Amino acid sequence: MKLIYYIILRITLALTLILTVWAVFFYVTMIDEVNDEVDDALEDYSETIIIRALAGEELPSETNGSNNQYYMTEVSKEYAENREDILYKDSMVYIKEKGETEPARILTTIFQDDEGRYHELTVSTPSIEKDDLKDAILIWIIFLYVALLLCIIIISVWVFYRNMHPLYVLLHWLDNYQTGKKNEPLNNNTQITEFRKLNDAAIRYAERTEQMFEQQKQFIGNASHEIQTPLAICRNRLEMLMEDELLSEKQLGELMKTHQTLEYITKLNKSLLLLTKIDNRQFTDTKQLKLNMLLKRYLQDYEEVYHYRNIKTSIEEQDVFNIMMNESLAVALLTNLLKNAFVHNVDRGHIRIVVSKNNITFRNTGVEHPLDKEHIFERFYQGAKKEGSTGLGLAIAASICRLQHLILRYYYEQGEHCFEISSI
Repeated sequence: MKLIYYIILRITLALTLILTVWAVFFYVTMIDEVNDEVDDALEDYSETIIIRALAGEELPSETNGSNNQYYMTEVSKEYAENREDILYKDSMVYIKEKGETEPARILTTIFQDDEGRYHELTVSTPSIEKDDLKDAILIWIIFLYVALLLCIIIISVWVFYRNMHPLYVLLHWLDNYQTGKKNEPLNNNTQITEFRKLNDAAIRYAERTEQMFEQQKQFIGNASHEIQTPLAICRNRLEMLMEDELLSEKQLGELMKTHQTLEYITKLNKSLLLLTKIDNRQFTDTKQLKLNMLLKRYLQDYEEVYHYRNIKTSIEEQDVFNIMMNESLAVALLTNLLKNAFVHNVDRGHIRIVVSKNNITFRNTGVEHPLDKEHIFERFYQGAKKEGSTGLGLAIAASICRLQHLILRYYYEQGEHCFEISSI
């Protein structure tokens, strides 16, 4: 999830909590204030009636046109002692002038006259509709919540993008940065200290990466020349020794074994150097290639090499597989899969290659059980040791596919081992 979405989510949750608490507090406070004002008016009205009753004056009419009403009844001493002196409540009362029932605030109080008799006075006055008030408050709270939330989110997003612009510039530069190529300089002027430090750190690490890349290129180049040369000299000397007629059969056999070992080391060294170059992305030159043509060209070479095994080969071209990639890598990919199909095949077996617009599938006979697809593309993994195999062919093919954003997968189908290359 992007940072801006985290910010919006957390702002929304925080505002929801704050506005909910505020709404409850606002509603309780408003109702309490309204009741307090109404209670004061009821107390004044009840005091006026009690004073007149105790003074023997004429009491006002029970309905005086203001919708205020009162009822006064004589009660027993026991009743008076068991009731509170003053009691407030909300209830529905019938308004005679209107002929309807309305919500009202009611005050009930008990007093004693000069003769020792107890009277209960009930005074009521219509109040505001609590439900209507609640609905009104809820509507306005929702409106206020939505308005505040939208305003805060819009402002937050604007402030976020405004202040985080240098970070996006740096991320864009890092996304487009390619080690070993000519890259655009980082132009990211900012007044924010943290972003300036981040820019400096990114430039330092990019420069360090370039230095390490150049050192690795030099090492690979030196290793390629310095190691291959003595290996070639050793092989030539062994071949010259094997031509000596004075050698015994046993000595000749030992020399042949040593020569085979040197051949294996030479192949292994070349494969490891190729893997290192692939991992370091040193194959930067690309062009449009037709893999069908490359495949048919190198298939003929392998047919000649493995002719003694009588392996039948066929290519089914359903379409042309076009791809933009380095030609050396394309050759390495196809030849490693071709060699794998020949080396791990059986005598008088077959190889079927199916080419379509988006994939190439190598299908070959071999051992009569599926291979371990979890480890088959690992370096030096060999399910069954084959002479001349370094165990790096499929690892090289997998590395090339990862570099070129291709998918390489293995499956066993109808007694055939299938290796499929497909574009994403």
